[in-house]
Amino acid sequence: QVQLVESGGGSVQTGESLRLSCAASGYTKYTKCMGWFRQAPGKEREGVAAMNTASGWIYYADSVKGRFTISQDNAKNTLSLQMSGLKAEDTAMYICAADTSEGPLCPWQRRLSGAARPADFGYWGQGTQVTVSS
Repeated sequence: QVQLVESGGGSVQTGESLRLSCAASGYTKYTKCMGWFRQAPGKEREGVAAMNTASGWIYYADSVKGRFTISQDNAKNTLSLQMSGLKAEDTAMYICAADTSEGPLCPWQRRLSGAARPADFGYWGQGTQVTVSS
């Protein structure tokens, strides 16, 4: 089992920045597929960024490219999401996700679109709220 705990959410103004962190614990040895999703009320869960922490392969949703940066701190078993230039439409619950992969690739790496989907992950955190107001 893998436990994921997010932190760093909050309320900011348009254009400001936030840094989210996801602390992973438990059986994390083979958990190389990790990512951030977000879900706003009444909307589907959306993949924001994902990382193969073994190879460094990264996916970003088009809506956040150039503004968000996903990174890992292996020593601390932590996945981070640096968010800059925040917009009102970024308001959502941000949720950390993880999964293992028997081979070298994470599922989204095998897709033409490269997009990470909720079904790619078996472990989820509780989420941290991000609210951006103008």
